[in-house]
Amino acid sequence: MRRPVIGVMGSGREPHEDRAEPLGAWLARQGVHLLTGGGRGAMACVSRAFFEAEDRQGLVIGVLPKSGEPGETGPPEGYPNPWVEIAIHTHLPARGAQGDTPQSRNHINILSADAVLVLPGGLGTASEARLALSYGRPVAAFIQDRRSVAALPDQVPLVPTLDEVDQFLRRNVDLAPKRRSGSAPRR
Repeated sequence: MRRPVIGVMGSGREPHEDRAEPLGAWLARQGVHLLTGGGRGAMACVSRAFFEAEDRQGLVIGVLPKSGEPGETGPPEGYPNPWVEIAIHTHLPARGAQGDTPQSRNHINILSADAVLVLPGGLGTASEARLALSYGRPVAAFIQDRRSVAALPDQVPLVPTLDEVDQFLRRNVDLAPKRRSGSAPRR
């Protein structure tokens, strides 16, 4: 059985531990792979929590940008974060082609995910939510307040608890039935 890939998009600067850590640990026990942009902030925090979960089943995947420095062919400093197990290197720069422009790696992040969860973040995070909507990917925001994501589209539902994340994913992704031991822990 193919494991679903759950994309978690959020700030590359702020870790938002109160959201990212419980989400990463919970996802690790759901029989899924985790996909992020492979960088710092919330991406690193959710990746670490997923990676360190004792009973995890999936892998941590990071879709990496190319350094924008002249002569550099690898990713920029800080990419991949230490918890990325499968690094997908792209030719797309970290700066200058962000958002939903055709040169943005956000397209790869969204198209590679079976469902997308949004953590607090800025305009880049909001662009990933817009791309999920435009590509028809199930998307929800694991936040308490819409102001946690700058310019979050109104069509993106909020799932402020892990119980609601669980319900959202079970409606939209074929999670392994053997892992359905009760409801998700409250958060």
